[in-house]
Amino acid sequence: MKLTKLFNEFFASEKAGGLILVFVTLISLSLANSHWQNSYINIWNTEFYDHSFVYWINDGLMTIFFLLIGLELKREIYQGELSEIKKASLSIFGAVGGMIIPALIFLLFNFGTKTQAGAGIPMATDIAFAIGILSLLGNKVTASLKMFLTALAVIDDLGAIIIIAIFYTSSLAFLNLFIALAIFGVLLILNKIKVYNLIPYFIGGLLMWYFMWNSGVHPTITGVLLAFAIPFGTGEKKSPSFILQNFLHKPVAFFILPLFAIANTCILVQPNWQTGLFQPNSLGIIAGLVLGKPIGILLFSYIGVALGLCVLPKDLKWRNIIGAGFLGGIGFTMSIFITLLAFDNSDIISNSKISILIASFVAGFAGFLWLKFSLKDQKYKLIKHTYG
Repeated sequence: MKLTKLFNEFFASEKAGGLILVFVTLISLSLANSHWQNSYINIWNTEFYDHSFVYWINDGLMTIFFLLIGLELKREIYQGELSEIKKASLSIFGAVGGMIIPALIFLLFNFGTKTQAGAGIPMATDIAFAIGILSLLGNKVTASLKMFLTALAVIDDLGAIIIIAIFYTSSLAFLNLFIALAIFGVLLILNKIKVYNLIPYFIGGLLMWYFMWNSGVHPTITGVLLAFAIPFGTGEKKSPSFILQNFLHKPVAFFILPLFAIANTCILVQPNWQTGLFQPNSLGIIAGLVLGKPIGILLFSYIGVALGLCVLPKDLKWRNIIGAGFLGGIGFTMSIFITLLAFDNSDIISNSKISILIASFVAGFAGFLWLKFSLKDQKYKLIKHTYG
């Protein structure tokens, strides 16, 4: 399977970005629980235009992250893994299973309680972390496995965005929403008449973000809408979509996501923090990410292949799908993002974040070990078959 240059650049940036996220998270947790904890936490709570720095990072800068996700999804649909229905179906089935089963497991613990709104938390996958862990396995990773995990994570994030728009919107200001969608319509018209200058799209995107922000719908949705309004053309290097996606790789991987991680993992760990892990909310998050993700991804992928709706590539084995499923359980960025939308109680938020960090570590470590040994055995059998 041939990987495009843009995919390789995306994979490389996410790989390095994932390793940076690990580093900055450890620093943030250390500072939040050091002698400087009050000063450090107060930095992120400093208000700017009536909102904290954390708020502007989560509602403003993360829109750019979703813009990149939208551009990558669009490229996959036009030219990549999602361009052919048979190839796309496996990742789609896996992603759907990886959202439904974790949510059901969470609800087993939390249905009918005040924390049931957190069902979306274990449904998410952190692309940067997942790819970062996969990259540690080096050249043993097949092209099909790279594409499956990347496409699955992108579709997963799209699912998370849809869930945010539908289930985490408490009230709607219909006039502002209508204006935002009208601006989106104008941008689609500009696309249709082949306006390739990015400036009108940037201006329209800012206006759309403002009205979406005032509509009650989470404004980061604007990033994905803008991505689909920007012309793709034939995907050549001169197309606005290619130029913007190529430009955004490094700022997102090396600035926006690390900044989000630093701002949202300055968690004050209380002396009795372990007791919080046995609350239904925490158990639902941990079980959903560590168990629900691999079970859901494997089960739905198998069903799709068994029904003949999708095909398993020759260099992708079922044991690889299990390993990818564990890596899909690294929720981190997106899970924390949904936590902030689901809850307003500071204790529940802190417990949720700690549970997400623990579950992501366990899932990532399990996925790494599983793939390390399964890919090594797979490579050995291939060599033995080739040379006798």
